[in-house]
Amino acid sequence: MALTRRDLLMGAGAAGLAAGLPRTIRAQAGGAVLRMPPLLDATSSGAFDLVARAGETNFTGRDPSATWGFNNQTFLGPTLRLAADRAVAASVTNRLTEPFALHWHGLLVPGHADGGPHLPIAPDKTWAIELDINQPPATIWYHSHTHLRTADHVQKGLAGVIQLTDGRDDERGLPAEYGTDDLTLVIQDRSFDGRGRMVYDPGMRDEMMGFTGDVILVNGQVGARAVVPRGIVRLRLLNGSNARVYDLASRAGRSLHLVATDAGFLDRPAPLKTLRLAPGERAEVLIDFSDGASDVLVSGPNPNTGMMGGMMGGRGMMGGGIMDSAEEAGFDVLPIEVDSAPAARIDRLPESIGGKMPDLDTRNASRRDIALETGMGGMMRRGGNRHSINGQSFDMDRLNFSVQRGATEIWTIEGQMMAHPLHIHGVMFQVLSENGGPVSPRNRGWKDTVLVDGRAEIAGRFDQPATPDKPFMFHCHILEHEDGGMMGQFSVV
Repeated sequence: MALTRRDLLMGAGAAGLAAGLPRTIRAQAGGAVLRMPPLLDATSSGAFDLVARAGETNFTGRDPSATWGFNNQTFLGPTLRLAADRAVAASVTNRLTEPFALHWHGLLVPGHADGGPHLPIAPDKTWAIELDINQPPATIWYHSHTHLRTADHVQKGLAGVIQLTDGRDDERGLPAEYGTDDLTLVIQDRSFDGRGRMVYDPGMRDEMMGFTGDVILVNGQVGARAVVPRGIVRLRLLNGSNARVYDLASRAGRSLHLVATDAGFLDRPAPLKTLRLAPGERAEVLIDFSDGASDVLVSGPNPNTGMMGGMMGGRGMMGGGIMDSAEEAGFDVLPIEVDSAPAARIDRLPESIGGKMPDLDTRNASRRDIALETGMGGMMRRGGNRHSINGQSFDMDRLNFSVQRGATEIWTIEGQMMAHPLHIHGVMFQVLSENGGPVSPRNRGWKDTVLVDGRAEIAGRFDQPATPDKPFMFHCHILEHEDGGMMGQFSVV
């Protein structure tokens, strides 16, 4: 029998947290209703402002945690709704006490607008940039991409969701009522101390494997439940965790009908029983709740707890040694309760979505080999670069290579020691093969992040320009790996 999150918490009294956590932490409905991030709709205005601020967030009902957020949020930021085919004026102001860079993850814009580590925003300064958007509708996101500080900044809350829309979801037969039948879900894991405060103090295991917490947050909330109408419901899923890979499923056995991957819609829904989602990846799924029965979104064990996890030793759930059992058994992510009172807006699954599936012409593509290396030599020391790509750890002053603008390239990516999610800035790509075999259903659409568990072959056309002084990044999206050197940069000229 799988352990629930409530079971794990109640069994972890030695850490001092479970006894003080609110009773909203449950495996079934009964907690507070899940809140959506505030919606900032810029489709008409063509402009938006983000202001990063420090604040406090009470996650547990005990002591508050020091956190960062955007605008009126003390943790995370608003959901930005942007038109997929027009420019938008973006303004990002830093009211923090240290610089940060803000990356538009999945947005196809030139290097000078991409928000990589070469574009830090100093305290009390504003970065004003026009984002000329011309790409398919998609669920993408924004997050800190600060040199050596990305993991810490995202932990504190510098992230949010972007919805690119063309206004045609009704034609597609897709749920589109924000927060009612169209839910935005930012899934993250965090750790808390005995006073209920969020803590991030990465040790050697975290630096090597990536940080994994022992409490699941959805939209920055612990123990909340979603309430949905009796009909078809759309979940926009973002893995905003530093390192944890989720294997998402319905406890009741409902199909997750995949309708969109990172970079846009599929041609038709693809029914899945489980959906693997790595850090940085997004997916949109439809779930049929027309029977009126409640459910729980659950996850299987993190695949990155095998050999490397055993070598480094487990941290333990709440410090009490339960994490290993939880990882073997899986855990709850979000209870979902059905409210039969309102009439469902969408009551049947669409047969077609109309997205354009990847079909790149690779006959004249050049090839590139990328090896994502977890440096075992770095296990005995703290600080400095512990990871690398093709034998080189990230150097802000070194350009790894240059790509001709308009060229199509095939990259063969090797993930060493564990599964690594590779993200490439400025391009959406097609996954050609996985471990020499066919592409899994979850990776058949357009992607900008792919989990490499062994070997993957991808192809992309590099149309966005990036100068050597404002290059694009390519990196593992396990944030401790990125900060630890598993990142490179390239120009497109």
